[in-house]
Parts: sequence; C-alpha cells; structure tokens
Amino acid sequence: MSVERMNLVDPHNEQAPLTLNELLQSPTVLHQQRLHDRAYFIPCASASEALTYERGASAYFQQLSGTWKFSYASSPEQAPAACWMPQYDDSDWDEIPVPSNWQMHGYGKPEYTNILYPFPVEPPFVPHENPTGTYRRTFWIEPSWMEQRVVLRFEGVDSAFRVWVNGHFIGYSQGSRIPAEFDIRPALQQGMNQITVQVYQWCDGSYLEDQDMWWLSGIFRDVYLLAFPTEHMWDFTVRTHLLDNGKRAQLDVDVELCISEEAAQSHTFAWTLLNAARQPISPANTILVCDRCQQSEPIIRVSTTVEAPTLWSAETPYLYHLVLELRDKNQEVIQVISQRIGFREVKLTGTNLLVNGKAIMFKGVNRHEFHPDHGRAIPYATMVEDVRLMKQFNLNAVRTSHYPNDPRFYALCDEAGLYVIDEADLETHGFQAAGCWSLLSEDETWKQAYVERMQRMVIRDKNAPSVIMWSLGNESGCGPNHAAMAEWAQQYDPTRPVHYEGDWSNMLELGIRSTMYPTLEAIEKVVQSDDDRPYILCEFAHAMGNGPGALKDYVEMFYRYPKLQGSFVWDWVDQGIRREREDGRQEMAYGGDFGELIHDGNFCLNGLIDGDRKPWPALHEYKKAIEPVKVYASSEPGEYIIENRYDFLPLSCLRGHYSIIADGELIAEGTFEVPEVTPRERAAWRWDARTAIRAAFGHTISEPAFQHMWLRFSFRSGSGTYGTIPWLPVGHEVAWAQFELEPSQVLQLQHTDCIQETAASSTISSSKSSLTSGFGIHTAPAGMMSLKPISIHDQGASLILTGSSFTMEINRSDGSLLSWRFHNTDLLTGSPRLQLWRAVIDNDRYLVKDWRNARLHQLKKRIKQVTIDSSRAAEGMITVTTCFRLGAPAFMWGLACEQIMTIQGNGIIQLHIDVRPEGCHPEVLPRFGYELGIPAGLNSCSWYGRGPGESYVDSKEAAAIGWYEAKVDDLMVAYEKPQENGNRTDTRWVSFVNTQGTGLFFTSSSGVDTFDFSAHRYSVMDLENAAHHADLVPRSDIVLHLDKAQNGLGSNSCGPRALPEHELKCKDMSFSLQVIPFNCETLSPRQLARLVHSGILS
Repeated sequence: MSVERMNLVDPHNEQAPLTLNELLQSPTVLHQQRLHDRAYFIPCASASEALTYERGASAYFQQLSGTWKFSYASSPEQAPAACWMPQYDDSDWDEIPVPSNWQMHGYGKPEYTNILYPFPVEPPFVPHENPTGTYRRTFWIEPSWMEQRVVLRFEGVDSAFRVWVNGHFIGYSQGSRIPAEFDIRPALQQGMNQITVQVYQWCDGSYLEDQDMWWLSGIFRDVYLLAFPTEHMWDFTVRTHLLDNGKRAQLDVDVELCISEEAAQSHTFAWTLLNAARQPISPANTILVCDRCQQSEPIIRVSTTVEAPTLWSAETPYLYHLVLELRDKNQEVIQVISQRIGFREVKLTGTNLLVNGKAIMFKGVNRHEFHPDHGRAIPYATMVEDVRLMKQFNLNAVRTSHYPNDPRFYALCDEAGLYVIDEADLETHGFQAAGCWSLLSEDETWKQAYVERMQRMVIRDKNAPSVIMWSLGNESGCGPNHAAMAEWAQQYDPTRPVHYEGDWSNMLELGIRSTMYPTLEAIEKVVQSDDDRPYILCEFAHAMGNGPGALKDYVEMFYRYPKLQGSFVWDWVDQGIRREREDGRQEMAYGGDFGELIHDGNFCLNGLIDGDRKPWPALHEYKKAIEPVKVYASSEPGEYIIENRYDFLPLSCLRGHYSIIADGELIAEGTFEVPEVTPRERAAWRWDARTAIRAAFGHTISEPAFQHMWLRFSFRSGSGTYGTIPWLPVGHEVAWAQFELEPSQVLQLQHTDCIQETAASSTISSSKSSLTSGFGIHTAPAGMMSLKPISIHDQGASLILTGSSFTMEINRSDGSLLSWRFHNTDLLTGSPRLQLWRAVIDNDRYLVKDWRNARLHQLKKRIKQVTIDSSRAAEGMITVTTCFRLGAPAFMWGLACEQIMTIQGNGIIQLHIDVRPEGCHPEVLPRFGYELGIPAGLNSCSWYGRGPGESYVDSKEAAAIGWYEAKVDDLMVAYEKPQENGNRTDTRWVSFVNTQGTGLFFTSSSGVDTFDFSAHRYSVMDLENAAHHADLVPRSDIVLHLDKAQNGLGSNSCGPRALPEHELKCKDMSFSLQVIPFNCETLSPRQLARLVHSGILS
C-alpha cells in the first residue's frame, strides 16, 4: 500500500519563479506552488472546538488579519525592491487594515463599470501602469506548530498576488474570489516570522472578472494560518440521498488523508452523526485507516443510513452535525473536522427542479458582497444582517452574483434556510461591447482558466446543504470553455444541476432554462413552447432607485404555470461608497464621482436595501408579493379562500391575528387558529366579522355610524409543530390580507342572525373593546354649511375675494390663485397648476428619451381665455374658467386644457380640469395632476389611503389602506440619486395643518374617487437636477402634488417598462378636487372627512 503525503515547499530547493509578466499575462499560468483545493473547514484539535464552528476556537487556527504595513505604487516596477527580505526596513510605510480594499483607504481610486473594461482590451495583456500594493507583517510561531504542517490561506485577493515568508518565495495565485493555500512550514522558524504579500490590480484574470461592480483591489478577505498534524485529513466530501420517499436517508462521506503508509497501519478514523441538539443518533464508528484506504489513493469512504430523517429545506433547515476524527496509534485524537449536514436531495425531473421530491419556488435575490465603508471586505456582522433581513422579508434563495462569496456566508444560509445558486467568478461582459462576447469562451487558450474557476468553487462549497445549484458564471457569451466547465461539474458532483443563463441555444444541455428581465408576454411564450425544462428568472425586477413595478404580476404568473419556478431580483444592496463632502455632509458615491474616465453612473445603486442595510420600499413590496399566505374573498358571506404558498410547511405553523378598523380606529382585535392547509393547496375558510365584533363588545351595534371599515388578517411566526421559523422572532408578520367591510352589513345584526360557528370555522379569541366618542356623524360649523356672500374688490390686475373667514386674490390674466388666507393664516405659496412632468426615476431610463425628445419637460402655456363669473357672488359662488394650451417647443403637438375653479362662500374651492391631446403627442405621460405650494408650517399630514410608505400604481400591494399621520419631511424617500418619490396612491383625502391646527383638506369632488399625493420640500426640478441627496437644499415652502394618476414604475432601467395597464396613456383626461380650509379646534381631519363623504358638506 502506498499512501503518500503531499509535497511540501522546500525553501532550499524552490521552484524557480516565472517572471512577473509571465505570471500576470499568461492565461495558462494560474498559480505557482498553490496547494490543491479542498472543502472549506477549519481543522480542530477536539470535537468541542469543532462544534463551535468558530474559527478562533480552534487550536490549529492563527489569524493574520489585522494591521499590516503597506506600500502603494503605480506599477510593479515602482514597488520597493527586495521588500520581501526579512531585514527590509518598512518603518516608514503606511498601515492598512486587512481585510480591506486599498481604494477605500485613499490609494488609487475606485472605478465603477457595468460592462466596459476600464483598461485597453487586448487579452491577455494588461496595462504597464498596474497599481501594486505590498503588504508586510510579522507573526509568531509556537514550538508545537513547528512539528506540524502549516498552511497559509488567503480567502480572497484581488486580482493576483505573490507571497514570501522569511524571504523565501512561497507562491503565486490569481482568481480574486476563490481561496488560495500554500504550505509554508519549510520556510518557517520558531518564534518571529515575516510575511510579504505583493498584490497586483490587473492580471490576465481581470478579463474574467468584469462583473457589474466597483473595481477594487487588495487583500479583501481574511488571511490566516492553519496547522495540520503530520498525519491529517485534508479534504472530505459529503453527499446525502433520500430513500423510500424520504423515510430513510443515506449519508456518504469520502475523506482524503495525508498520511504515510506506516501511520496508516496504526491510526484510526472515527465518525459520529449528531442531531440538531448535538446528541448522537448512533454509536461512534471507528475503523483502522489501512482497512479502508485504497492502495492507489488515500481516501476513506464510509456510509450510514438514518431512519426517519428530518429533511433540510429553506423552510425547515434542520441540520445534523457530522464529526470526523483522526486518532494516532495511542488512540489520542490528533485532528477533528465538523460539518453541518442537511439531508436533502436535488433532482431535475420532467419540467421541474425538485428538492426532496417537491417542486420549489425561488423567491430569490442576487447578492453582491458590498459595504459602503469597506467595499467588498464585508464584515461578518453584515453577512448575518443580510441573511436576517432576507428571512424576515420572505426570501428563500440567493444567487451569489457573480462570484463565490465568503465561505462563512454559506454556513449562515445553511442555518437560516436559504437556497443558494453558487456562481463561478467569471464574467466577460466587456467583450460584448467589443463585438465578440464569446471571444474568450471559444478560445482554447483560456479553457483551463475557465474550468479552474469552476473547480475551485465547487470543491470549496461542495458540502454546503444550502447550495443546490452551480452556475458557470454570468454574461460571458457561450462556448466550448463553458461546456468544459459544465462537464467537469456534472462529473464531479452529479447531485446538483448546473445553471448558466448565457446558454440561449441550449448548447450545453444543462436541464434548466434561465433568462433575465423578460416581459410577461415573453414568459408566456416560453410556457407555451415545447421546451419542457424548468424555467427561472436569474435576474428580474431591476431595483434601481424608485421601483421596480409589477412584482405582484410576475409572482402571480410564476404560480400559474408549473414549469415556472421563480426568480431572483436584481439586486440586494446598493453599491454606493460613503464619502464626506467638502461641506461636511455624507453621500453615497457612484460611478463618475471619483473622476473615472469610463463609468456607468448610478447603475450600481439598484439594491432592495441601502448600504446601511435599511430596506427600500421595493423590499417591502417584494415581501408582500412573495408572502406564503394568500387570502381571497369568497362569494359566500363569512367565507374566505386561504392559500398556502409554502413548499413544505403547513399553515398551522403560523399564528393568526385579526383587527377591525373603522374610520381609522381599532374597534376589535384578537387571535384565531390558522387553518391546517397543506403546502401549495387552497381551502375554504369560515371567518365572520360579525362574530368577532360580538366577541369584542359582548353585543352587536345597532347604529352603523362608520363610513369605512376594514378587516385585516395577520399571519405571524409561531412556535407550533415546526417550532419558531428560523431567524424569525416569534410574532413576526410573514403575511397579511385586508378586506373592506360594509358597515351596515356587519353592524346592524341581531344576535339570532349571527352565523353559527361550525367545525370548519376558525376559533376566535377577541379583546374587549368600546367605541370612542369620536364616531358618529358630526355637525359642521355653521360657517361651513352655509354659502355666505363673497365680496369682490377690483385691484386692476387682480380681484380680491372676501368671505366670512377667508380672503383670496385671483390673477385676472391667467386665472391663477395669487394668495389665500383663512382665519388670518396664509394657506398658499403657489397657485395650483397642471403638472405632467415628474423628477425622472431610474426606471424611466429609456422612456424618458421619448419624453425629452418630445420636449414634454419644456411645455409652454398659452392663455386662450379667462372668464370670471361673479354673477352668483351674493349666493356665495364665483367661478373662474381658464382655457389654455400647453405646447411643446419646436413641435406642433400640445394639450388643450380647460380649468374651472369654483370658489364658495364657505371657503371651499372646487377644482376641475379637462385635458385633450392634440397632434403627434407622446404615447404616455409621467403624471397628470396639480402642483401647488403651501406654507412650510403646514407640515403635519394625515390621510386616508395607502400607507404608511410610498406607493405607485404598480407597486402598492405592501401599502395597506388605512388612516395615517406623518410629518412632511418623513413622507420623502431619500434615494441617493434624487428622483420622484414619496407618492401615496388610492387616497380618499389628505390634510395638512400647522401647529395652531389650521390647514387644508383635499379630497375628490365626488368624495369617492381616489387620487395620489406627495409632498416635499423640493420641487420637481430640484430633485431632477441633484446628483446626490445631499445636494438638495430644502425650500422655504412645501411642494404638493395631487395627481389623478402617475405612470407606473416598471423596471426599465434594465428590464421592461411598466405594464400597459399601469401606463398613463396620453388621452382625453379630467380631474376634480375639493380644497377645504379648516381648523382642528372645530373639526379634525377625520371628522371633516366623514362630513364630506356622507354628503353633509360639499
């Protein structure tokens, strides 16, 4: 039997290093003296160390991350000479933290591109000016480590590097986001040692790393030492298989040993499988190494079968623990490895990707590793926060776009329950711009570079249960090199499918179809085609700035067709770099802010969360779209249809809570038992609001005094059969549904009319409640009910109108409202005017070109006629009719408009406008509504409509109908690149008041129709002209928008424009509003709303 130890580096007989040019510019030279790859694990000296899964707990681990000496040069030639020698004096060098990107610490500058390479494209050559960072530090080696094999591990270095220890050349590696290990034991000495690492910003591998992100350099992941006993386990592979439809499971383990033939005769190997509580599920198994090792290879293969296993999925991430031990001839443990085991099986069967025999739905996101202060050197705490947020917002999958992530991230996904598409560090998008996207993918010279990137990722992450699919990379064309990657992966790991979106012609026959940013129509065509592969969207819903829209529409289509298996939003986190401005304020910099010649602007700001991990409105919308429970109203009174969209969990794992709100006040709430609905099924559900109200009050209510009543169901994480849903606190809301109730049907009910609860009904537990005095129909003040005469004072160019409690001034030339005072309080700073433009959002990216080409943003007004009818002034009624045309400079198209403003003696203004397009006008408009200015003091806003956050016609599912209050400044969403924001849809009324309680109340003229509103301290052009939020200077008043409608958000920064039903078509339109001045001492906004909507006041 011949079991040989791996070759060690001999500092007295080193491999002659290649020249630096040969290393950096030869696609066939990928490393020198790097150890062959292995699965990620930290060797430990005991099981207690290993089961902590903490690097620092191991006696065989030494951290080298920390403060290093650092020298930056513009090219390798300018780097310090012979700086790898131990005696080199680095006392005058700077210091830099490791891990970090050197651009984040003032060396060089960050460059952001989406597609283009920031250097000349002539592979494999890189610029002579190749920024170089040299790192030095010392470290201590204890005597016990001198008796072991010592491995130096780099988790990530961008883009290539050489390393020396005590003046000895150790090796070279490239491949930025894949680990590199070197055996440094022969170069070590007991006590103090010195290490030098020289990092190069560009190498031939940079052509393969053109991902949509900042180009950042340096040692950006941890560096550390690992000690391996002379005889040790070097690598291992675990695979799980389900038997008898999951009633039993088989665990296969292959362990690669580095052991001498002599030691193999006496050393033993033991393995134990523990459950989640760390209790053995079977006795430990011990074997003599030589009994299992094959003569030709030092690998031990063992298997075990588990009866009635608890299976791993994203919804039930149950983890067992495998402990592997190597013992010497005295049965002393010399090395231990622990590994989390998730029993799960992934298969491609028919039209579906199956996990544990069930078709799953990906509710995923693409995740770049990024932090606004640390670049790609993302702290572990940030990884934890990312996973926590993903779980709390109903996500179940992540694509590591577009490179392997820090290995600790996968362990978090294992624990929390996230499916992972693990993607190779490969993208050559810049060749698309050069007209030959597949150039390198078809070039045999680059084949090994492609394949090695796949190999190193797969081997590192092969034991992570969360990884259920490998990806060949991103946007690299398609060619034989991809085929070689796929062939190797499928042979090495047949337990997982392989993914690649760029295989448009199915040349690779990967078994799964994947596309980016299709329209719904395009998806429908795929569904109806004869392509029976499962279909996912590896990128969709470009979350750049305000948007995306239509998330609900896509998700509902996914559930409509079995072969559709979900999607991954682009992307998780904004990639803005925090920097301090000259004025001391902070901003998140994007492309071009550092003076780059080539950049893609704010295209890096497309996350569902900002850099500080604060969710944008889009994440709330996505959570709602993918929530695991859907409730629909049935045609039968007191009955609902409840749908379970979990793939594995029954709905009984959740807790139910209901609330009934009438005119903004909670009148009943309680809990209910969630029906036992199995995954992907629907069931009829009896739940009657009358029973809940009777339980809350102890009686029924005979007088239905309410105008609006809403029932809300809330589904929250609990501690039922399946325990607390992982990473969710007990009581966390995972889904909700809302239904409008008819007060007269709910409240005017005798006890004998109540629907009797049956076995199918939901068990209700209710809190007792009582009605407050705020309900009931109020009587309006006498001054508001009667239309008193309006006096008119002619000022020549204007008219002064005076009522019992107001004065206003009308411009005779254009019919505008110059001023308006109510109870001696100014209510207006800018007359209501028609506004069709909005501050362009990122998702208007392509549509705005049509708008600007049509000069929609430059419309000019021509007054045709102003008619002031004061014939009924004595009756308290004056009408101002203004006919005008808005025309586009240089074009004949325009909008014929007629506005009628009716001023009533009680101070109420009725506004109505009709618009008729003329000529060859744009197809769609940004918005249609009024813009006006109101004093800054009217900064207390309350409304009845959707809230509390912003909403738009195609992004409003997460905004519940309700009664809300907020300060004007809190209505804004501070997107880093300012744009349209803070809109609220389906508004029945909105009011703004000052600290004295005086203000304005806006509602539709019918009191029934809804509208949109937004209020800011900034105008449309203030927002549009600002490059960063910090550029905005608040105005001295409030800019208020009251819109009949806005165009949908869509996803047109990279994907489709808004759906046709969400577009604001340019056609004949009209809009009516009532504007009511009031004082809260007389009536609150809610009381005023009741008067208006009951028809008492109009």
